[in-house]
Amino acid sequence: MSDLAATASSAYAQALSVIESVEPRISGAIRSELDDQRASLKLIASENYASLATLLTMGNWLSDKYAEGTIGHRFYAGCQNIDTVESVAAEHARELFGSEYAYVQPHSGIDANLVAYWAILNTRIESPTLARLGAKNVNDLSHSDWEALRREFNSQRVMGMSLDAGGHLTHGFRHNISGKMFEQLSYGTDPETGLIDYDQLLATAREFKPLVIVAGYSAYPRRVNFARMREIADAVGATLFVDMAHFAGLVAGKVFTGEENPVPYADIVASTTHKSLRGPRGGFVLATKEYSDAVDKGCPMVLGGPLSHVMAAKAVAFAEARTPDFQAYAQKVADNAHALAEGLMKRGVKLVTDGTDNHLVLLDVTTSFGLTGRQAESALLDSGVVTNRNSIPRDPNGAWYTSGVRIGTPALTSRGFGADEFDRVAELMVDVLKQTTPVTASNGQPGKAKYSLADGVADRTKASAAELLDANPLYPGLEL
Repeated sequence: MSDLAATASSAYAQALSVIESVEPRISGAIRSELDDQRASLKLIASENYASLATLLTMGNWLSDKYAEGTIGHRFYAGCQNIDTVESVAAEHARELFGSEYAYVQPHSGIDANLVAYWAILNTRIESPTLARLGAKNVNDLSHSDWEALRREFNSQRVMGMSLDAGGHLTHGFRHNISGKMFEQLSYGTDPETGLIDYDQLLATAREFKPLVIVAGYSAYPRRVNFARMREIADAVGATLFVDMAHFAGLVAGKVFTGEENPVPYADIVASTTHKSLRGPRGGFVLATKEYSDAVDKGCPMVLGGPLSHVMAAKAVAFAEARTPDFQAYAQKVADNAHALAEGLMKRGVKLVTDGTDNHLVLLDVTTSFGLTGRQAESALLDSGVVTNRNSIPRDPNGAWYTSGVRIGTPALTSRGFGADEFDRVAELMVDVLKQTTPVTASNGQPGKAKYSLADGVADRTKASAAELLDANPLYPGLEL
């Protein structure tokens, strides 16, 4: 056992002992979660394993401090140490991504996206309106002027990728706040290739005339040409907002460069820190100078007190991502996704876009196995393979049952899996899905949730998975 692993083991053992003295059910759940994660093939594209240093950074008294406001301008006294934490995290983020400005307070990806949307509205709508009316801030507006401004805010338009094409709830989905803030129109993908049709997107944008165009995805297995997205935004006078929550690690790790790196092309970029970036659960925003003042007002605009202990963990994760080791990891994530896709396709599985060139793979399980995404997800979970069901373009089963299963390589790559192991994972998945049968519903109609898994398949798959997992242990040397 290395000195670091021995130190971490001691730290966690002591921490759990303290927790157990107060509420043993919680310490038990923490121990069980580690056991469960060690014993399963985690293929959820949005999950990863943070480093022990990142995890330990969150368990301290930074959590006890209120720090609304921003660096040097807090609404509470005694925030000098929080200023240091936030400054270091923002510095690492700027240097890591080559951005003019970084804001590390958002608690989540949705919070980061909300900050971005409101910063755009404040910069593009509120500030010009205040100047026109001769007001310094909204408090100087008359009641009628304020009502007019509110109506103007709510009449703005946004274009984002549709859910079934691989977009996210926060890209204008009607049940999300983004779909209530804006008049929304989705863009999809080419029905034949499943790829973004930039010419069609431009034509739609010229007709719709959005204030904001959102680029980025949560289930699109290809890279995006952000130079082309910039051209489209400029052609219609839109702000280009990129949600890179899923692929931030591939940007940080220099896998996505040139026109595939959104930072030089976008006005605002929002992201999470816990997916391919391998940090704590949280969000951040990058922006050009034009939008930086508005982003900096995320608190009190849409955020409350920042989670100072999580900002500290973000600083540690950003520092880790600035190393050659992380760049090698990010490249392996992409290489492993290609190997996983090839392993599935050579065994007859239909993939959306017929492959991948990022970190995720989207299986069409209805075409390949006659299953819904929910049936496939459940059968795989029974067998120790953790995935999530996901819509595919023009999904016949809708957003709840779905026809797809989304998988990704960041987590198992963190454990040390390589191309050979991912080919074996593909083999195990196909074996499970081939031996899963839909169960007819009580009304005689084909069931969308119930399924039958052939005897012995789950145990056999778990045993095979255990061989792969034991050879690539999670947090090796950490014994609790």
